[in-house]
Amino acid sequence: MTVPLILASSSPFRRMLMNNAGLQFEAIPANIDERAIEAPLEKNGASPDAVALVLAKAKAKEVSDRFPGSLVIGSDQTMSLGDRVFHKPKTMADAENHLRSLSAQTHRLNSAIALALNGDVIWEHMSHAALTMRALSNEFITRHVNRVGEKALSSVGAYQLEGEGIQLFSKIDGDYFTIVGLPMLPLLEKLRELGTIDG
Repeated sequence: MTVPLILASSSPFRRMLMNNAGLQFEAIPANIDERAIEAPLEKNGASPDAVALVLAKAKAKEVSDRFPGSLVIGSDQTMSLGDRVFHKPKTMADAENHLRSLSAQTHRLNSAIALALNGDVIWEHMSHAALTMRALSNEFITRHVNRVGEKALSSVGAYQLEGEGIQLFSKIDGDYFTIVGLPMLPLLEKLRELGTIDG
């Protein structure tokens, strides 16, 4: 099935993973209101996995409806600590509170991926990574957030593993692609199976 490939995302990190893998694709962000989709799910007690999967499928389907004949990749990631789902911090104080909650705990990154063709979701997948943060003092958290500045507001966990955020952790279980938010190994396997890329 040799069809054009579209990544339904504006994320530079996801685009970089696709480019690095040598894939030919277009990046076209989905036109959906993520918070409007998420809110009722969370209100009804949907799991972090379910929230990520619903959003990944919504992104893939919305772009697929606009570009029939293309294979569309939708992806989304949630971050959870037990039953609590985290959202991007809005303020520096929020970022510090995130890190206080995560200190000395193991949280999960839940990365969902979906493929849509002609408006139908034809495949979905879920990957997880478990990240254990070392015990952080309140003073260190304040210094760390002040050092990284606005970057603390750009990710759901208030950290960037590719930057100074790596200093916050004692253990990480899971692959890099799942952590960045696009599980490349299962995606590439499915694209080979479909004949979309050379196998």
